[in-house]
Amino acid sequence: MKYYIGIDLGGTNIKAGVVNEEFEIIAKATCKTNLPRPAEEICEDMAKVALEAVKNAGLEIEQIESVGIGTPGTANSDTGVIEYSNNLGFLNFHVVDLMKKFIDKPCYVENDANAAAYGEYVAGAAKGANDAVCITLGTGVGGGIIINGKIYSGFNFAGAEIGHTVIDPNGPQCTCGRHGCFEVFSSATGLVRMTKEAMFEDKDSIMWKMNEEDGKVSARTAFNAMRAGDKAGKEVVDKYIKYLACGITNTINIFQPDILCIGGGVCNEGDPLLLPLKELVAKEIYTKNSAKNTEIVIAKLGNDAGIIGAAFLGLSHKK
Repeated sequence: MKYYIGIDLGGTNIKAGVVNEEFEIIAKATCKTNLPRPAEEICEDMAKVALEAVKNAGLEIEQIESVGIGTPGTANSDTGVIEYSNNLGFLNFHVVDLMKKFIDKPCYVENDANAAAYGEYVAGAAKGANDAVCITLGTGVGGGIIINGKIYSGFNFAGAEIGHTVIDPNGPQCTCGRHGCFEVFSSATGLVRMTKEAMFEDKDSIMWKMNEEDGKVSARTAFNAMRAGDKAGKEVVDKYIKYLACGITNTINIFQPDILCIGGGVCNEGDPLLLPLKELVAKEIYTKNSAKNTEIVIAKLGNDAGIIGAAFLGLSHKK
């Protein structure tokens, strides 16, 4: 049996897992990222967490084939350099070279959304596809694109920023500086914003009571209100799904992947999200009259996608 290390570097936590050749995580370890601090210290902690995961798996480092790192920001997978990550404060950080000083194994680095997409491709909802797109609905809207079994990241390794395609030029300003980005409307953050706006427009909405009970407005509030028969909640959900369908339709029209999988906490809503979404997309896609069309599915691996995808980055590079 062969074993690989996957590291998911986040702004809050560093997570590492040992993954076997059957794409199963057999042990994990984690620590806080503790930003801000020097990149070298973060890399040392990544190595420590990785070695802890190996120990938890009952293995020796000699049994590990390679190490893969998924990181926020622009990661040059050819040079092993994180060229820029605003969340982590990295600028031209030679992470692969430094990691090899701690763990003397082949090492690879990739953007975290790309790594998560690759995880879904090798072991999750996109398994068996030739071309796949994975969209994560979280704080922002992350994107990962697989073409002919390889991660597509563009000539400058900053591709697949699906969240920063504009679907309403008159919409709210995005953190990237543009107005009306897909991310502004279809992220969990965007859903919360639209929910709050609807609440202030309808003081009688049940969402006010839910806010008091839960202590805050969340991405679940509008869906829960809709299920309780609340008009304002249903309007928010319909609006959210309309924007999500627009962004997904644009993505399908460009790439025509076998599978498009969506992930993130919002997807826990299941059919109340997925069924109307599929119906809208089916009406709007350019290929609506074709015999074959992209299958839209919910991501399967959850928070493990990044670890599994990172672990097998070496496989992607060999293709």
